[in-house]
Amino acid sequence: MNFEHTQERTMLADSLNRFIAEQYSFDKRDEIAQSAHGFSPDLWRQFAELGVIGALFRESDGGFGGAGFDIAVVFEALGRGLVVEPFLGSALLAGEAIAAAGSEAQKVVLADLIESRTIAALAHEEPGAHYELSRVQTRAERSTDGWVLNGAKAVVLQGEQADLFVVSARTSGAVHDEAGISLFLLPANAPGLLVRGCAAIDGGRVAELTLNGVALGADALLGAAGLGLATLERAIGRGVLALCAESLGAMEAAKTATLDYLRTRKQFGVLIGSFQALQHRMADLLLEIEQARSAVINAAAALDEDRLTRERALSAAKFSIGRIGALVAEECIQLHGGIGMTWELPLAHYAKRLVMIDHQLGDEDHHLQRFIALGRQVAA
Repeated sequence: MNFEHTQERTMLADSLNRFIAEQYSFDKRDEIAQSAHGFSPDLWRQFAELGVIGALFRESDGGFGGAGFDIAVVFEALGRGLVVEPFLGSALLAGEAIAAAGSEAQKVVLADLIESRTIAALAHEEPGAHYELSRVQTRAERSTDGWVLNGAKAVVLQGEQADLFVVSARTSGAVHDEAGISLFLLPANAPGLLVRGCAAIDGGRVAELTLNGVALGADALLGAAGLGLATLERAIGRGVLALCAESLGAMEAAKTATLDYLRTRKQFGVLIGSFQALQHRMADLLLEIEQARSAVINAAAALDEDRLTRERALSAAKFSIGRIGALVAEECIQLHGGIGMTWELPLAHYAKRLVMIDHQLGDEDHHLQRFIALGRQVAA
């Protein structure tokens, strides 16, 4: 199998990397990440004009990409720049759910997502869910003319700035049942919806949603009632691949910064990069990063395969990325010494992001257990 990027993907990667290098300096990124908004609407529009958002959508949905390697190319570049704009929450998670299960009328919003006119967010995680997709306590009850939603959602990416939410709610069954989960399109200004935002530890903002008797019309149902889990799995699978590729980009940036430091820092008049012990540690780190790259390539290639092949490759990649990302963060900081912990040095922010990626959409332990469980299904 040929894993070399097509000419179009290579051009996209070059353009995106150049744009981030020129327009997304670390100081500017830090200012954006710590702002009350959580991202830059102006830069979000510029990313859309470059076609970066469209590269995450299939041609049938108004984009010009949407394959696994398109996602990997984009998010590896975003990881190098620590970009905080809502690519993951709006374009991938919410966008894929709408594209996969939406009616023709509902899919009209995809054009607005691609052109950055609308920001969407997936509201699925709940307090105490521990990454289990099928654990949904939020309830949706039928009314005379639609649905009424009650419950709470946690860690909704850019929830304060979202115009539209894709919300999961249980329409039947017990809390942990796979069947009975439905998806709904919820406008941000719906009566009964409370959005409470806070800063994320690695930059940007997230929100908690409280739904208290939120009334929706019958046309708010996304896909068939009770069959939302498969859509969630596909959307979150694309998000897992994106996070793995983003982590790879952050690892590469941390590695480059560490190599530069070893080649310039002197101790007792000698470059520390000449010390054999540090050379061995750096060589081990380079091998681990190449293993992470292989895991991302495998996951990207499997994204459009059958469910078990796809999900096992994604969980394997997320497990590897979680382990290697933490290792890269720790080793790069140690090789820098005390300066590696300072807030003014970009490395500390890369390290923080690498650690936090492990906790998004399932951590290392969760995906190891999931990989084993899926393997049993294959064997059966």
